[in-house]
Order: sequence, then C-alpha cells, then structure tokens
Amino acid sequence: MTAAPTTTACPPGAADPGRRERPGAEDRRAARRSRRYRWDVRYSPYAFVAPFFLFFAAFGIFPLLWTGWASLHRMELTEPGRERWTGLHNYVRLLDDAFFWNALGNTAVIGVLSTVPQLLTALGLAHLLHHRLRAAVFWRVALLAPYATSTAAATLVFVLLYGRDYGMVNWALGLAGLAPVDWQNGTWAARVAVSSIVVWRWTGYNALIYLAAMQAVPDELYESAALDGASRLRQFRHVTVPALRPTILFTVVVSTIGATQLFGEPLLFGGAGGQKGGASHQFQTLGLYLYEQGWYDFHLGRAAAVAWAMFLILLVVAGAGGLVARRLRGDG
Repeated sequence: MTAAPTTTACPPGAADPGRRERPGAEDRRAARRSRRYRWDVRYSPYAFVAPFFLFFAAFGIFPLLWTGWASLHRMELTEPGRERWTGLHNYVRLLDDAFFWNALGNTAVIGVLSTVPQLLTALGLAHLLHHRLRAAVFWRVALLAPYATSTAAATLVFVLLYGRDYGMVNWALGLAGLAPVDWQNGTWAARVAVSSIVVWRWTGYNALIYLAAMQAVPDELYESAALDGASRLRQFRHVTVPALRPTILFTVVVSTIGATQLFGEPLLFGGAGGQKGGASHQFQTLGLYLYEQGWYDFHLGRAAAVAWAMFLILLVVAGAGGLVARRLRGDG
C-alpha cells in the first residue's frame, strides 16, 4: 500500500509558501506610502487654499488687469470690438476734467462728514457698552441692525425723511422755527444728508469693533488708574484711547476706503438722475462719476481710467495708514 500524500495547513495570517513575494516588494510599497504621505503633508494645504486664489484670480486680478488695459484704449460701448490705442490720453483728460475734480472733492467732503462723526460716536457707544448694562446682548445686536439693513431700503427711508415738503426732518425744523431745507438740491445739505445715511449704517459696526478691542485691554490698567483717583472719563482718555490706537487707525483706513468707493447711497438719494449726483453734480462721488462715464455716456475707456485713479488713491490711503501704524509701533 502506498501512503496518501499529506498536506500541511498554513496557519491564519501566515504567508503561503507557494506564493512567495519577490524580494523588495514590501519595501517598495512602504516607499510609496511614505512618498504619498510626504506629498499629502506638503501639498494638501495648497489644495485647501486653491479655491480662494482661483476665485481671486477670476474676479479680482483679471478684472483689475483688464480694466488697466481698457484705460489705455478708446473703448465705446456703442462700438464693441473697435478699441483704439490711446496710451495715457484718458488719464491726461481726467486732469482737465472739471467733473472729475468735482467728484473727487465731493468724495473727500462726504468722507470727512461721514467718517469723523461715525467713528467718534462708535467710540462713545463702545465705551458705554463696555461697562455692565442690563440686556447688554440686546444692545449689541441692535447696533448691528443698521449694518444688516439693505442699502437700498435704508436710503429710500432717508429720502422720505429728507423730503422737502413732507419730510420729517423739515417738519422738526419747522417746530424749532427754522426754514425748510431742500436737501436734495442744496450743495452742503445734500452732502450732509448722504453722510448721515453712511453714519447711520456703519456706526454700530465700528462700535462693535471698538468694543472687542476694549475687552482685550487688561483690567489691571483700569484698576491702577482708579486707585490713582482717575475718573471714568480720565480712564477713557488715558487708558482706553491709547490702547485702541491700532484699532482706531484700522477703522479710519477702512472707513476712508469705503468713502472713496461710496456709490449706492448717493445714487439712490439722487432719484431718477442719481448718477449725476444732483442737478448740478453737487454730491456726485467718484463712484457715480465712473458709473456715469461707463454706463450712461458709454465711454468705457474713460470709466476704466477713473477706476484706476480710484485704485491709486486707495493705495495712497493704505500706504499712509501703514506709515502711521509703523510710527505708532515705534512710539509704543
């Protein structure tokens, strides 16, 4: 008799001797895993931030470059596809354009009339909210209500308030024995009216920024000032304001940039001919002037030159803010 062949079962997890792997296969797999891990650590952050840069390139850099290219050409919306190189002619023309300088002056005046009261009021409100108040959360949310309101809705309400014949502002002036004001057709009256819309919308937003900065000021500084006999007003002047200088500078720069780009409020306040900024362009801002040149007069090249002029102004403002911030850090 011949003995039957016996088979030896492999224990679980053991390698099948009949399926031997080639030498170095495990090392190659380990090398591939290590390489994928290094790639993941090195390139994953770029993949996560790539959407931002793609959108910024599509909606930021490309429009900026295309506008710069358009500002060097004669481009008319009535003649699409017939651009003509003019070099710096559109920029030279701005220097001789009285309407451009009028818009620049109006922008500066409205910016001052809106920024200074806005930030001073916001600083005072933040100081009040910094101390313990009943329903503090309610008051903080209420400050954001104007900011959350639509620009169109807020401006239309202010148009009714500043109505010449039936507006509540003129009604209040009448109770005080003052003559009614033609807010939309007066030069300074229109500027004040437009500035008041900006002040109403942005004061609460800046107040919350100041409040957040105040809460970062160490309480020991206030306690030391109180032990020295300083009143709350003196604490505000000598402790709070110096600690908030970087934040105040930030809000000044941001508010100045916003004032330079002011568009919606004066456009809607002016009514049917809002792009002119009043019958005599008395409150036409740079944004309205750009809009009028491009979409009413159809001079797209001139509008692009105005846009780049605004961009250069914003660069000057940002540069001045950076110099002041560096000086403040040096003094600190």
